[in-house]
Amino acid sequence: MVVTGRAALLALLATGAVAISGQIGATVAYVCVGLVVLLVALDVVLATGPKRMRLSREGDTSLRLGESAEVYVTVANPTGRRLRGSVRDAWPPSAHAAPGPRPLRVGPGERRRVRTALTPTRRGDARSAGVTVRSIGPLGLAGRQRTLTAPWTVRTLPPFHSRRHLPGKLSRLRELEGQHTAMVRGQGSEFDSLRDYVPGDDVRSIDWRATARNDGVVVRTWRPERDRRILVVLDTGRTSAGRVGDTPRLDHAMDAALLLTALAGRAGDRVDFMAYDRRVRAQVRASGRGSQVHRVVEAMAPLEAELVESDPAGLVSSVMAQGRARRLVVLLTDLNATSLEEGLLPRLPVLSSRHLLMVAAVKDPKVEEMAAERGSTEALYRAASAERTLSERHRISAELRRMGAEVVDATPDRIAPALADAYINLKAQGRL
Repeated sequence: MVVTGRAALLALLATGAVAISGQIGATVAYVCVGLVVLLVALDVVLATGPKRMRLSREGDTSLRLGESAEVYVTVANPTGRRLRGSVRDAWPPSAHAAPGPRPLRVGPGERRRVRTALTPTRRGDARSAGVTVRSIGPLGLAGRQRTLTAPWTVRTLPPFHSRRHLPGKLSRLRELEGQHTAMVRGQGSEFDSLRDYVPGDDVRSIDWRATARNDGVVVRTWRPERDRRILVVLDTGRTSAGRVGDTPRLDHAMDAALLLTALAGRAGDRVDFMAYDRRVRAQVRASGRGSQVHRVVEAMAPLEAELVESDPAGLVSSVMAQGRARRLVVLLTDLNATSLEEGLLPRLPVLSSRHLLMVAAVKDPKVEEMAAERGSTEALYRAASAERTLSERHRISAELRRMGAEVVDATPDRIAPALADAYINLKAQGRL
């Protein structure tokens, strides 16, 4: 049961009449109050039952963070009475549903569609909390209200801001493959085709058998390896929860992983994805050559940083269980000296004996700013702490490189293109 402002006003007037009438008009005043109560009860009885309404949904099921989605609720009235009142489509606060409650008029046998715009501020799944239908009686004094279930889920995907770098990186790949420049032989590259010798070509690329069968000198052309296996591992442990700027480190790592996945897919490589802390949180296995971006984005959407220490032994075991074929393992984590020295570094020889490891980390530019401060005693202490942090980070990077791993350490705005450049360089060197 709900009571409107009109009923409250009538009750206030009746109460005022009782207060000022004294003993003379007390009977009349009490009758007025009783009449108001009777009218309210009658209005509740005459209101159309909201629980008899039939709801159905349609609309968007996914969007990228920062965009808006539209969902619709259709209210059908199967009764023989008109429903007059309001409706509210309830969603979690982070979904920022708009507008709020709005008027609703549905005649007998009619349907009305209600639109709700969602602008989520968090990744993951937003589920409808219910649709509240309020039915007001013919007198407008009171009515009935009920929250009905109308399940619907809208998944908010990572924004993929680094997509703007993709055309430039693809251009570099095309140049590497010789579509823009002449193909030259590189270490470990695959044979592509034969062509006539051009002054300046490496004489080691001359194919003497083909030359003997032709009037001119013929050289072999080469292209970077294709169909290589890449495993992108996202660390979702406690270090990924730290904020760099206004965004968690995990979200920056996701953006870099998406750019690498899109680039490697266009290059003809097979990309697998795994999120891990103490267990596998998400996994995508390549079903063939081509882009896996959509599947990886779907797997990333519900991921959140877990406030637990990552298990390096379990991570290495999970990577080794992916298969015996050699692959490039890209680990997106933090270059935390304590965690890596006690966790990954002792197990790195086992991993690097079979695979090529690349460690990518997001560097906080605030630390470098703190290291440059000299304005006060407090600033000097902050600068000393920042310098120690940077020194430890450089030491860990050098140790990883000494043990055969590639290291990419860049600020949030540079981590995605830097990781893509490192991948392209490995292909150019024939190391995949």
